[in-house]
Amino acid sequence: MVMIIRYEELTWPEVVDLPRDIPFVLPIGEGYDLEQAAQQIQAARICLLPALPYGWQGSIAPVSEGMLQRVVTGVLSGLHEQGFSNLTVLHAGMERLDSKHVGQVMLPRDTTNDPQPLEANQQRVILIPCGHTEQHGYHLPLNTDTVIIGTIAERTVEAIPAEAETLPALPYGVSMYREAFAGTLNMGGRVFEDFLLEVIDGLVARGADRFYLMSGHGGNSSFLHNVVKYAGDKHHPIFATTAWLHTSGHLGGPALEQYRKSKIGGMGHACELETAYLLLLRPELCKMERVVDEPDFITTPNYYMDWIEGGALIMSATWEDDTLTGAYGSGSLATAETGAIWLGIAVEEKVIHVKEIHEQARLRLARRAEQEAANRNPMTVLAGQSWRK
Repeated sequence: MVMIIRYEELTWPEVVDLPRDIPFVLPIGEGYDLEQAAQQIQAARICLLPALPYGWQGSIAPVSEGMLQRVVTGVLSGLHEQGFSNLTVLHAGMERLDSKHVGQVMLPRDTTNDPQPLEANQQRVILIPCGHTEQHGYHLPLNTDTVIIGTIAERTVEAIPAEAETLPALPYGVSMYREAFAGTLNMGGRVFEDFLLEVIDGLVARGADRFYLMSGHGGNSSFLHNVVKYAGDKHHPIFATTAWLHTSGHLGGPALEQYRKSKIGGMGHACELETAYLLLLRPELCKMERVVDEPDFITTPNYYMDWIEGGALIMSATWEDDTLTGAYGSGSLATAETGAIWLGIAVEEKVIHVKEIHEQARLRLARRAEQEAANRNPMTVLAGQSWRK
């Protein structure tokens, strides 16, 4: 029987210990016979990456073959740069996804558990939760961001199923510091943006007009802002939105202050907040005996680190200046109990955001209708042109 190492459940020091020739497999979708895949690549053990949940033809949100290949190449490039030499993409479709450093294995897959097709209409906001696969200190797994934002999206839809639907959480995003600590992947900013824009293009063509790109990873946030702007410029009638990280708005911010045990600097990355969430959602993946608190971020009046970042300055800083373990904050102070409180508030906050997106759409569509009616009235048009005289 083949030995399966699930990459997303490792910590970054465990990635360091992996042999450089171990086969890595990136599944395009779920439902493969991994024994058969291991036979194809002649391996007794494989390191299984998180499956790409959509993008291929026939998936819940397909993109072009060229775009899909860019995603695969981007995701696997970080592993190649870390010295891993045996990289394979596992695929059941017709797209060619191999490249110079990446092989391809074609196998059928069981589609029974694939996500149901989206309704993609004006009655629902489509949530697009964006996580990542990156280091989270000595004590948290690489899939921390994906677990958290995926759960928040799913529970938001459970709370208001008539008003929202969700794509599966995307487990790959953008990290510009991947050389600092092992394990961190990086799709690349341009690839990340272009991929999500193609996803939105396809959903708009099917009738969707409301989108909420939800960030579970700080490195994604600025790129999600770009996606929202580009999508709105391309598709004028749609309502595309995003926000800073979860648990950070008008409900989340005060709740963090009310229940946190750490001081400013205790919530940034692999911190009190993220550790509390993982202790609640995936306690078996938390290695609390290894936790190291690192709250001493280099701060100045206009630049400091906490979950809700503050200060006027935006700076690209070297991670090693502030952390030896990859953590920003005080993970040792986390509890599952506070994680449950914050999760409930995070979902409540997202529910309010979805309702506000619908309200914005209602008000703006009404105003557009009024303007269109006015423009059809010749007297109104003439009155509006009086300034030209």
